[in-house]
Amino acid sequence: MIKKGVYAAGLSVLNVDRTLNIDATINHASQAIQNGLHGVFFFGSTGQSQLISSNEKRELIAKTASHKLRKQFFLGTGNNSLNENIDLIRYAMEYDFREFLIMPPAYYKGNTDEGVFEFYSRLINALPKVKIILYNFEKLSGYKFSVEMITKLVETFPENIIGCKDSSYNLFEKLKLPKFLMFPGSEAKLLKGLELGCSGCISAVTNVTHTLARKVFDDFEKKISQSKNEQLVNVRETFDQYNLISALHSFLSIKDENYKNILPPLTLLSKEKQKELIEKLNKLKFITEKNLAA
Repeated sequence: MIKKGVYAAGLSVLNVDRTLNIDATINHASQAIQNGLHGVFFFGSTGQSQLISSNEKRELIAKTASHKLRKQFFLGTGNNSLNENIDLIRYAMEYDFREFLIMPPAYYKGNTDEGVFEFYSRLINALPKVKIILYNFEKLSGYKFSVEMITKLVETFPENIIGCKDSSYNLFEKLKLPKFLMFPGSEAKLLKGLELGCSGCISAVTNVTHTLARKVFDDFEKKISQSKNEQLVNVRETFDQYNLISALHSFLSIKDENYKNILPPLTLLSKEKQKELIEKLNKLKFITEKNLAA
């Protein structure tokens, strides 16, 4: 069961032939949790989810069933198709997954409130026990949730719509709903969000900032002065200067060449840009063996 905390939109680790390396992907998530995260979401946008086959997703879901950290693993779907979403969620529910991070279908321009409401309605009607964390990311989906739209969904489906990952950042300062989990999509917004009553964050860059982000979260919870938030924000803002998936894979490939494998049309940073990224992170005193180990 997802609760207040710091989460990653987990990376997908690939084989040389660009198939999903299931064991390495699960191991990456496990190490991030052991280094501080409350949990990891497989198959969010950071995990190249819309580029990975449904069969590979099913294989990973089945493999996690007996893992010791199973209760800290969560799923996105990464599908545009309504029926593929339903099929994958139904399959995952057989392994006792209940909570899913789900974005409105991307690709077609001009998503409307009416169409998006219909999408989630049909999902819930087909899967009455599903728990959904809405994924608000206009840059990718072409649709930006409003306070009014989310309020309507929650009022219509109070047992099903349980939270939101806000990567468009138009909601986390404004939306106030009882028992509703609000997660800004960046650890640069983590402390401000917590001060406003948010639940934590679900972020791409916590794949590597896990320890810093957990320290900021814990210090807030303990009501002690912040010592790492400035560094955390600076590191996140450094990664934000690049495509996040490219930057994270380039950064982690320094220690593990498996991270060089990425699905087209995504690419790694150029050697020049990778060097530039590392130099910037070094100036922030961020490069450590521990950071590169997860």
